[in-house]
Amino acid sequence: MSPRPGPSAVVAGIGSYVPPNVVTNDDLADRMDTSDEWIRSRTGIAGRHVISPGTATSDLAVEAGWRAIKSADDDRVDAVVLATTTPDQLCPATGPQIAARLGLGHVPAFDVSAVCSGFLYGLATASGLIAAGVAGRVLLLGADAFTTIINPTDRSTAVIFADGAGAVVLRAGEPDEPGAIGPQILGSDGELSGLIEVPAGGSRQRSSGVPAAPGEEYFRMAGRDIYRHAVGRMVASSEDAVRARGWRMEDVDRFGAHQANARILTAVSERLGLPEERCLSNIERVGNTGAASIPLLLSEAAAGGSLLPGHRLLLTAFGGGLSWGATTLVWPEVRSV
Repeated sequence: MSPRPGPSAVVAGIGSYVPPNVVTNDDLADRMDTSDEWIRSRTGIAGRHVISPGTATSDLAVEAGWRAIKSADDDRVDAVVLATTTPDQLCPATGPQIAARLGLGHVPAFDVSAVCSGFLYGLATASGLIAAGVAGRVLLLGADAFTTIINPTDRSTAVIFADGAGAVVLRAGEPDEPGAIGPQILGSDGELSGLIEVPAGGSRQRSSGVPAAPGEEYFRMAGRDIYRHAVGRMVASSEDAVRARGWRMEDVDRFGAHQANARILTAVSERLGLPEERCLSNIERVGNTGAASIPLLLSEAAAGGSLLPGHRLLLTAFGGGLSWGATTLVWPEVRSV
């Protein structure tokens, strides 16, 4: 007789936060060779939220975390997982600081780094903590102050990336109840890690004894190659996740993809055969917020009424590493804060 599997992770609360400072396309055009039309036509972005000087990733995460805990109507949290590419410091991890600032006591807290796939990797990690009995309730945060690693004069990245945070509270529950996280599909390809990178600042560059070249402290990516890999991996992982759940693609009511770029989102949804009205999107208003993208999207969609209890939801993401993932759930009765 096979052992009974551990409990499933179930969404019990959700919240999000973006800093109040909005930078429009026209604002960017004032300082670099670009225009509102050029940015919109290539990215689908009209504006993005940007932190003020002195603000850090933890500040965004604490606000989103507090809102998710409030949404869950239960302030008990047994563990904290932060998905981020922009920790407050290289050392220590930012997760414990967030737990302390939220008054959660001496709970285990740590960071997960998978760039724009970070939230889905964090979701798998948090689900594992619950299944193993380590935690009954986990606060999972996706937060990035991405503009802190972007060259403000590089129009290939400065027009796309932005700052924000989203969070969910996960509780132990049954696999067939609303909000239960379905089979999780994850993958990576480290042979292509150079397509998305920050060359300087890590042990490789520091141990070389050679000072970083100008600009190597900033995030960079090979846009055309990333487009091809992102579309292919998001489509394949989405198909695998739907199949693993026992659904067909036509069963999916809402599609929540990492908000990377409007062209990527359109290509993925078209290849999956998902009509526009089923695809959640907020990229026009918030841009690409890294690990915050998916929870921020879900929080806003739930608050705005485009994501309703009972909707069969497919999630997917692609990011540096290279990394990618997908999963499914039926959206539960939760209020977004």
